[in-house]
Amino acid sequence: MKKIFWMGTALFMVFAMSSCKSKESAYKKAYEKAKAQQTATTAPVTQQTTPVSVTPVTTTTTPTTTTADYSNVSVRTENVTLVSGAPLKAYSVVVGSFGVKANATGLANTLNSKGYTARVVQANTSSNGVMYRVCATSYDTKAEAAQSRNNLIGQYPGAWLLYKK
Repeated sequence: MKKIFWMGTALFMVFAMSSCKSKESAYKKAYEKAKAQQTATTAPVTQQTTPVSVTPVTTTTTPTTTTADYSNVSVRTENVTLVSGAPLKAYSVVVGSFGVKANATGLANTLNSKGYTARVVQANTSSNGVMYRVCATSYDTKAEAAQSRNNLIGQYPGAWLLYKK
């Protein structure tokens, strides 16, 4: 019984494989068809040129003013005292926080040499004790401070906004 089964399977495979053969005439027909299309597309084409009149386009631009919404910008509120620098306004951009006053003063001096009016403030935090914050800029409005922070965040990735109580 097994022999008959295997012989039948082998015979079936032989028929299946021989029926998939492509014939030479099929290739020849496809080749002739492709040649006919190639000669039809390479026939010379005559082009006619017509004069084109160009009319300049005039555009009028109306100035658009966009107002950015800074209401969702996070602001940290702390009770701080000024250690050195110009007086603080309501919103400040903090670019560094240090536990050692000398480190904060060093960053403030670096910022001052770059043209900023840096300030060092002292914040009494419950978790870390006394921290010295370095404020690069200080503004009366949140929008101005947020714009300044966006400009400074490239140089100081951890920059954040401080609201003075």
